[in-house]
Amino acid sequence: MEYSVTVTSSIEYPKNMSFVIFLAKCPLRCPYCSNSEILEEGTEISLEEIYEKIDDSAMFMDAVVVSGGEPLVQYEDVIEIFKYVREIGLKTKLDTSGVYPDRLQKILDLGLVDYVAMDIKAPFDKYEEVIKADIGQNVKESMEIVNRYDDITLECRTTYCPKLLTEEDLFTIVDEVECDLYTIQQFRNRCVLDESLAEAEEPNPHDMEDIAKRIKEAYPNQDINVKTAEFGQKSI
Repeated sequence: MEYSVTVTSSIEYPKNMSFVIFLAKCPLRCPYCSNSEILEEGTEISLEEIYEKIDDSAMFMDAVVVSGGEPLVQYEDVIEIFKYVREIGLKTKLDTSGVYPDRLQKILDLGLVDYVAMDIKAPFDKYEEVIKADIGQNVKESMEIVNRYDDITLECRTTYCPKLLTEEDLFTIVDEVECDLYTIQQFRNRCVLDESLAEAEEPNPHDMEDIAKRIKEAYPNQDINVKTAEFGQKSI
């Protein structure tokens, strides 16, 4: 198995302290990706070593999050990690781009996941335009798969880069998704994959909050969060 780092977090799994494992490799090349150094490969590590890292933090954690990259590239290892996490009594969360609906289905069928955070990178029909990968229908299918499980929380989240997405796109996304929580994340121009975005303007957190409030007015039944570097994660 190849991974990047492990960290602890108070925001990756809402209302829970979590141990986060970043697995390497991803089939996508999103221009604003901030983890570009692990898209091709990471550090080799055994499952036993991952279990040891989890054990070292388990006493202080409520949950384990597997992120990436795209963790479902190594989905068989994800299954083993979540089996172990279940055995020691912690919650589980999977971060995914939704690119592999079949693999996602296999994991969910095993009853190993409590929470899924799915990146919705654009309106489903604009994926190729925004990230140069025509996977919108894969992502939609993945979202629909998660929604078949009443006991799994689904968070859909979009990185808002004004150079790639309009405010109207965000409204379209909220109209298209079905999820327990929708999060608008702030684009950051540090360590981006596409160098042309290194000088792109980062959205102002106050402007993002205003957009989120307008979305909330249009979709009052949808829980909305805004996540920025300046103010962290905020519920609207």
